[in-house]
Amino acid sequence: MATPINPAAPSTAKAPQRAWRVVDIVVASVIAVVSGVIFWAWNMSYAGLDFLWVAFPPSSGLVMGMWLFPGVLGALIIRKPGAALYCELLAAIVSAFMGSQWGLTVLMSGLVQGLGAEVVFASLRYRRWGLPAAMVAGGGMALFGTFNELFIVNWFPMYTLPMKFAYMGFAIVSGVVIAGLVSWVATRAIARTGALSSLASRRAAQEPVAG
Repeated sequence: MATPINPAAPSTAKAPQRAWRVVDIVVASVIAVVSGVIFWAWNMSYAGLDFLWVAFPPSSGLVMGMWLFPGVLGALIIRKPGAALYCELLAAIVSAFMGSQWGLTVLMSGLVQGLGAEVVFASLRYRRWGLPAAMVAGGGMALFGTFNELFIVNWFPMYTLPMKFAYMGFAIVSGVVIAGLVSWVATRAIARTGALSSLASRRAAQEPVAG
């Protein structure tokens, strides 16, 4: 005799734990601070790379992903709402206080870019952390970030509208590859070392690519 199914019975599938623990805050803070130091070093290096885009200045968007990776990396490792925003914004704060040629405007950038990743992961209900999600989040950060740079802060008033959209396109490619793909690969590599054993991402290395 078949056992009747009670449609009102609670599901046995576990919902993701969304409350932050102390270990989540500590690890996210470490990711953000280290990323902020990388930002600071990259900022100094970036100033000497102008010759690479002299033929077409909007192509500088191809390296924007270097300022976006903390958001995706933090989200993939912590796997809690707000992780992308927290890591990206704190990294921006650290780089600003260490010294940035863009001054405190980087705080606005960190906030907007972090929100770009949060929108993507929130749309996935903070349940999908595979390569597609990471790459879309990286692209989302670039989209939000370049909209802020081009149309709100207006960092490039000399760009024509087609140049602005070209810059945005280059930046999205960079966000997808550097912030998305590289952060996903890095998360799996770190998980293999056992360093994420106390985090939700501890099995990241065994998860399917599109998980």
